[in-house]
Amino acid sequence: MADVMRWRYGETNPVVAAVAAQTLIEIGDLVWQDGGEAKPASLLPNQGTESANQEQFADRFLGVAMQRSPAGQDRPIRVATTGVFEFDCPPSDFELGDWIGPAGRTDGGLQNQRVKKVTDPKYAIGRCAKRGKGVQSVLVDIRSTIMTGGVEGTTAPPASSSSGQ
Repeated sequence: MADVMRWRYGETNPVVAAVAAQTLIEIGDLVWQDGGEAKPASLLPNQGTESANQEQFADRFLGVAMQRSPAGQDRPIRVATTGVFEFDCPPSDFELGDWIGPAGRTDGGLQNQRVKKVTDPKYAIGRCAKRGKGVQSVLVDIRSTIMTGGVEGTTAPPASSSSGQ
């Protein structure tokens, strides 16, 4: 996917993250921290199931890339650790506060710039910030696990959002 500025509003509380020279990160990628370096969601080792991948990613979620890091360049990038971002998603109904996590790929990994509703905060990287019926993009209020403690352990979303992962 090409660079897409997904930030819509809110404080981004950016950090500057190291990126290995061989790693390609595009603007709008969901990134995690591995050994002090930022990596896109697609580079998370496959844990065997989508929910296991989501949980592993959420545990290491750094934020959303606000700068590009082309492969072959060893330069740090700015990563937003909070704020509201718009991501594509499978057609879904969303209520305010629904938990949102990274979407899986058909080959078992995670997608860099696509999310979906999840059933448990341990899979979540943020919460829905605008309700919608049958929408194909969603506003997500992200919370970096590395920088803010993430969303795990927060109160349950509305009861009407029980459809899930």
